[in-house]
Amino acid sequence: MATFISRRALQSIVRRIRSSAHGRTKRQPVICAAVQSTNSQGVLLTCFHGNPYVYVHSHLFHTSAGRCKEVVSFNLSDIGEGIREVVIKDWFVKEGDVVAQFDPICEVQSDKASVTITSRYDGLVKKIHYEVEDTALVGKPLVDIEVESTADAKEEDVFDPPRKDETAPLGSTQSHAVPSQTIRGNKVLATPAVRRLAMEHKIDLNQVEGTGKDGRVLKEDILFYLDNMAARSQEVSRSSPQAPSQPPPPPRQEVRPPPPSTVSRSTSPPIAPRVSAPVGKDRTEPIKGIQQAMVKTMSAALQIPAFGYYDEIDLTQLVRIRSKLKAIGQERGVQISYMPVFLKAASLALHQFPVLNASLDDKCQNITYKASHNIGVAMDTPSGLLVPKVKNVQSLSVFEIASELMRLQSLGSAGKLGTTDITGGTFSLSNIGSIGGTYARPVILPPEVFIGALGKIQVLPRFDDKGEVTKAHIMNVSWTADHRVIDGATVARFSNLWKSYLEDPATLILDLK
Repeated sequence: MATFISRRALQSIVRRIRSSAHGRTKRQPVICAAVQSTNSQGVLLTCFHGNPYVYVHSHLFHTSAGRCKEVVSFNLSDIGEGIREVVIKDWFVKEGDVVAQFDPICEVQSDKASVTITSRYDGLVKKIHYEVEDTALVGKPLVDIEVESTADAKEEDVFDPPRKDETAPLGSTQSHAVPSQTIRGNKVLATPAVRRLAMEHKIDLNQVEGTGKDGRVLKEDILFYLDNMAARSQEVSRSSPQAPSQPPPPPRQEVRPPPPSTVSRSTSPPIAPRVSAPVGKDRTEPIKGIQQAMVKTMSAALQIPAFGYYDEIDLTQLVRIRSKLKAIGQERGVQISYMPVFLKAASLALHQFPVLNASLDDKCQNITYKASHNIGVAMDTPSGLLVPKVKNVQSLSVFEIASELMRLQSLGSAGKLGTTDITGGTFSLSNIGSIGGTYARPVILPPEVFIGALGKIQVLPRFDDKGEVTKAHIMNVSWTADHRVIDGATVARFSNLWKSYLEDPATLILDLK
């Protein structure tokens, strides 16, 4: 006779058989049947005729049906941090391999970390759903594993607790309750990620109350347990009495401890109550205007293999000369800063190295050497970062460059820079030192191939020609070049020439045209 029994009903029958005792023999009845077939709904049993019961000792009866195999899908579980997809980097198993619980299955890479996925089951790998470098989604099957179980493959084997008469001493009436999350096997139901979290914090999962299905311990349960431990430790530290004093001396010695100091209590400042600051709301706005243009330009700049070069300039002599030029400029209504001198010195150096004042086409097949020195100067304006251009620097004097810088700065502050003012650049300088900082890594503005960043001027000790320590005005400079068309030696020679003009302004006068 064939009888169809659902999986859960079969589990219930097994539990009832184990929990029953019949007579003084302490033996338990078992239905004599053989597994005929199985599917996802239940088990079809063929019952034996004749003696419907056999007496089997309870320790010899178990639920691991080796005759019944089932293929289960091992899904990619949530690895935390809001990650919804990962990339398969390596497989540690192949189809046909036998795996055990906690054996490594594969290595996955998220946008934050690399994680090794371990097996939840003991069985045979039947199918691998992804290849290396494929994208796997959380909650979708990674592999199919054939397991030997008649129960739900997502749960562990049923735990057979020892009988009272075998574990408790004679005359003992105390019952030992089994925690709800340990009723299925000797291991607590938990994912590998939760087990790893518990291991990192040295937590015994048997002490954590699981709130998941069938008492499964979740990540939230571990965090709640940690919070409770921290709260209990604080309460214990507050309620614990002071450390016991040293044992009293012999009766013949009279030792009196000094009276408690009241000065420290009166002078100690009161502890201010902790006031939680108000938390604002997140705000989302579209990227537009100057920010949108910056996104486009910087995205194109990421395609450039950049070469960096750094040096320091001694501006001591230029500082002395500038104090005189500043007074003359005020008489003419123009503010003379260091930047006009920097631009003019750069233009003179570009005459010797024209490849730095060039542009490269989109396909990197042609390079155009620019005749004009249209030097862009990065400005911090209320609208954002703008790089207006001082056109034809090679034909302007230092005074004319200072006047043009004042005009561009005034228009930039008012937000009235025109298209001609911010286009057509051939080389750029960023004066980040006016805000702060010594070194920077400027980003090339395509189609340009060269850019510099100037640090702040600092007063530092340096050795002079006689080996004596003197006060020097030092400025650091950072260069970035397109390494596809410019080599490091060219950048170094340009930087040395520009440096010589600034450290000895007399040489600047000799090369003026």
